[in-house]
Amino acid sequence: MGVGLEIRGLRARHGEREILQGVDLEVRPGEVHAIMGPNGAGKSTLGKVLAGSEEYEVTGGSATLDGQDLLALEAEERAARGLFLGFQYPVEIPGVSNAYFLRTALNAQRKARGEPELGAGAFIKMLKEKMARLDMDPTFKDRFVNVGFSGGEKKRNEILQLLMFNPRVAVLDETDSGLDIDALRVVARGVNSLRDGEHGILVITHYQRLLDYIVPDVVHVFMDGRIVRSGPKELALELEDKGYASVRPAVA
Repeated sequence: MGVGLEIRGLRARHGEREILQGVDLEVRPGEVHAIMGPNGAGKSTLGKVLAGSEEYEVTGGSATLDGQDLLALEAEERAARGLFLGFQYPVEIPGVSNAYFLRTALNAQRKARGEPELGAGAFIKMLKEKMARLDMDPTFKDRFVNVGFSGGEKKRNEILQLLMFNPRVAVLDETDSGLDIDALRVVARGVNSLRDGEHGILVITHYQRLLDYIVPDVVHVFMDGRIVRSGPKELALELEDKGYASVRPAVA
């Protein structure tokens, strides 16, 4: 196995505004990291830049996955290499069923890695097993991707994609948004099933409650486009109690 995700001095802008201002972060296989920070700090931008969004221009620094330069790859190549981004606002794809989307995307990734494609029988068996793990109604496989889904259903569908694609590193952007307690537990169970020493997980969240279910190894405070403080899981409790103003003096 390689070294996971390594980010060094990453800078990126949207138009004339520089949003990422020198991000340094390492997520090793088997580790779970959490990023917390106020609105507008650049947390979601980090995930999108790593995934290859064309909205942003990288102006400095580096990002590698298992030693491979992510920034030199197209978005679909990054996915095939093992990077997954769970969106804060999952998109709807009218006319495309969940099963068709997942099989097409999964086989495209396998082909890019030189692996054989999954046949229909093997794919359906895998899909049913992953859906059962997330307590999803089997009929969801035939519904159009996220069309008519509630907020919680969309997030559960994101975790289904995560389990099907089995990435090396997963970046989950506010996965807890729109989830009630029962759904949060189910989603966390799916995420925690990847804590096996081979996967790295980066969780972006506003709230400590998610971290009761997906317990991080490290918590990072993200402000003004960069990480300004890191610490153990107890740091999330401090932020919940005192707010982000308590760490502003560390920004210097």
